[in-house]
Amino acid sequence: MAATDRTSIIDLLVPWAETIPDSVAVRTPPGPARVTLSHVRFLGEIGAARDRYRAAGLAPGDRTVLICPSCPEFLIELFGAHAAGLAVVAVNPLSTTRELDYILNDSGARLLVAHPAVADAAKAAAAGNEVGFEALPLVGNEGPVVKAGPDGAIGFDRADFEWNDLAALLYTSGTTGKPKGAMLSLGNFVSATDIVREMIRISPDDRSATGLPLFHVFGLAAMSLPALAAGVPLTLFPRWDPQAFVSALAEDAVTIISGVPTMWMSVLTNAPNGQAPNLRLVSSGGASIAGEVIRKVESRLDAPLTEGYGLTETSGLGTFNPLFGTRKVGSVGVTAPGFEVKIIDPAGASLPAGEVGEVVLRGPAVMLGYWKKPEATAEVLDAEGWFRTGDLGRLDDDGYLFIVDRIKDLIIHGGYNVYPREVEEVLYEIPGVAQASVVGTPDEKYGQQVTAVIALSPGAHLDAAEVERYTRESLASYKIPRIIEFVEELPKGPSGKILKREIVAMYTQGT
Repeated sequence: MAATDRTSIIDLLVPWAETIPDSVAVRTPPGPARVTLSHVRFLGEIGAARDRYRAAGLAPGDRTVLICPSCPEFLIELFGAHAAGLAVVAVNPLSTTRELDYILNDSGARLLVAHPAVADAAKAAAAGNEVGFEALPLVGNEGPVVKAGPDGAIGFDRADFEWNDLAALLYTSGTTGKPKGAMLSLGNFVSATDIVREMIRISPDDRSATGLPLFHVFGLAAMSLPALAAGVPLTLFPRWDPQAFVSALAEDAVTIISGVPTMWMSVLTNAPNGQAPNLRLVSSGGASIAGEVIRKVESRLDAPLTEGYGLTETSGLGTFNPLFGTRKVGSVGVTAPGFEVKIIDPAGASLPAGEVGEVVLRGPAVMLGYWKKPEATAEVLDAEGWFRTGDLGRLDDDGYLFIVDRIKDLIIHGGYNVYPREVEEVLYEIPGVAQASVVGTPDEKYGQQVTAVIALSPGAHLDAAEVERYTRESLASYKIPRIIEFVEELPKGPSGKILKREIVAMYTQGT
């Protein structure tokens, strides 16, 4: 079947339920409470989820919010909603009520489905926004299965999608700090899945494990979907535990793992040599990784670490250091199959190799646009399909991409995106704060640390503990400033704009 002939992501799963029905599709980490779902069990649970969505009165084209950690239930709900013709709005379980309120209102979702661990807060948010609510059912090792007909085929009841129909909304922030819903289509998901399978030559002989969050595009579209589409057993870790993760590499004979740099740094302290005898690939993304860390991880795990580059708006894809070819440390690789990359100047003209400019990408996994934000879409996506990443980079003579800096003031803390304006808006709500600026400062463990620099109003009294306590009420934990400094005045330019680069320079140089 040609990729464009597919009318559902369910088409990625059914062949394995037909050919290797009792083999492992997805499982939780090793241990007494392990849950393992075969391909026919996985599809059976997806069918049950589909029926729940239909019974809730949702119709094809509606949107449902999903709040769930990285576990089989997340994938069951995602595929179940898709089988019912719905678009899924995947949300970080760490989101606050304030953040949920915005997403529920902006997305126009009709239903919020949450894991029992976060059900209370999610239910309150749903009620406050007049949105339906359901706590998703947890699965065990017994449950529904799909059955094949006399000819061995499984006729799975699911809605049909067009190639450019909305499949998911993944929220990402911009320079305004207001989250924007990146519209990912059926075609984006299918294309991303096929591209990754081609890049890393994944096959049913592989076994995959990840500690990445599934609400993040890297964990979902760029890793979990390709594994499931290849019939590969997928082990999901709902919370990052480097010791448990390393133990699973041997126990499950894992061949492919994926994560962000902070994960690999923690693995270095928890992975004795020889703990991953079957490993053939370590896939890293979400943030840049130091060359020395790459070398240490490869030595410790005895497997190549390949770094890639992509964004939520490109389904996590763009470039990838080739697994079977030249890998250049410090580079994020060459273009992924089907993608194009170029470097442009501020006027939009292409720049030659070696010159630094904005990185722009084009390919089949680039989003449809931002939900209900045509002007924001036009700023980053042109009529020819080129997406402006907002990142500065250069291409070398061999076509390898090197990311130089961020045009935007994005902070990447442990692989999570933190947008300064969003944090600043909360800081400005604190009585006594006259000026505030949030920047990313270098941090050995997390890559960047969220740093707040504050000038108080005359006569105001405020300390760092009070600031942290206030921000904790409104922001997810990874967005909370861990370094809080008070100054008399923030540096400003002629127009009165706060000069973030000077603030960063102060802390980078230790002055």
